[in-house]
Amino acid sequence: MQKTKKSVAKRFKLTAKGKLLHRSPGTRHLAASKSPKQKRRLGRAKTLSETHAVPLKRCLPHGL
Repeated sequence: MQKTKKSVAKRFKLTAKGKLLHRSPGTRHLAASKSPKQKRRLGRAKTLSETHAVPLKRCLPHGL
């Protein structure tokens, strides 16, 4: 039985179509120097490219 890699399960979310969503880096500090538009875009979750997602999906054998 293959176990779920918990570090991947905490950082990524699997969509209904099998894509991986992740949070944008750069939201923790130094927000005063960033524009409102940049902060707004950083707040949204982004889809991970398929080439990066393939090995991470292997870490999630049972989904999330």
